[in-house]
Amino acid sequence: MTTATANKSTKAGLPEGGKARRVYLLLRDEMSNGSYVPGSALPGEQKLAEIYGVSRVTVRRALEVLESDGFIQRRAGSGTVVRPMAQPAGQVAADIATLMPQLVEMGQATTARLLSFSYGPAPAVVAQAMVLAPSARVQTATRVRLIDGQPFSHLTTYVPEDVAANYTEADLATTPLFRLLERSGVKVTDARQTVSATLAAPDVAEALEVAVGTALLSLRRVVRDVNGKGVEYLSALYRPDLFRLEMTLDRVGAEGRRHWAPVIDPATGAGGAQ
Repeated sequence: MTTATANKSTKAGLPEGGKARRVYLLLRDEMSNGSYVPGSALPGEQKLAEIYGVSRVTVRRALEVLESDGFIQRRAGSGTVVRPMAQPAGQVAADIATLMPQLVEMGQATTARLLSFSYGPAPAVVAQAMVLAPSARVQTATRVRLIDGQPFSHLTTYVPEDVAANYTEADLATTPLFRLLERSGVKVTDARQTVSATLAAPDVAEALEVAVGTALLSLRRVVRDVNGKGVEYLSALYRPDLFRLEMTLDRVGAEGRRHWAPVIDPATGAGGAQ
C-alpha cells in the first residue's frame, strides 16, 4: 500500500549558507528516521564538523536553526539533546491501488485555499504531456491544501477549457477537482505519475509557510479519459515533514527470477496517491 501521510509540525526553517543548510537537513533527517532518538545527545560541534566536512561555524548555524525549530535543546555545559518529535495531529492516506476514489477522500478529509484561477494557452510542457494542440487553452488553478489549518501541499492543475467550462471558480474552491471532473461527465481510465524533489521558490515557500529553498517532494501526474485524452495535468509540491509516500511490496516470481512487485487490490486495479 502506498500511503500519503500529513501530520502537524512546526514551521520549517533553513539557516543561511548552502553548507549550513545541508548540515541542517542531514541532521533533521537523521532525527526523523531515528538515527538520533529523543533524549540522546548529538556529537559535539567539532565532531559534527569532522563528520560533515565543514567548519564549526557552519555547524553552529545549523544547530541554531534546529533549536529554533524545536528539534533540539542546547544546554551550556551538557551538550545538545534531541527533543521528542511532535505527534501527528491528523493523517491523510491514499493507496496506490485506489488512486481515484482516494483522491476524493483526501479532498473531503482536508481543506483547500484557492490562490489563483485563470484561462489561457497551455504551457508547452503541459500541452506535450496531455497531447494537446499548440493552440489549446486550459484552465489553470493553484490551490494550497491544509490539514488542521496547516498547509502541506501546493497544487497547480491544468484542465482543458472544454472540460473546465462545466464548473466554476467557486466550485473549485469548495469541491475536489476529481469530483468536478466526474460531474462534467469525464470517465477516467488511467494516470501516469512521476515523483522527484525540488526546492521551494519564494511564492511556494510563502504559501506552504516554509523558508525559501526548503526541499519539497515534487509530484507530476497526467490523467486520461477513456478516449486517451488528457483531462488533467497536476503539478504538486509537498512538505516532506508533513507528507510522505509509502509502498508495500511482495516478493513474487519463480525461483531464480523472483522480484519485488507492488501489492495491488484486485477489486480496484492499479493507480497512485496524491
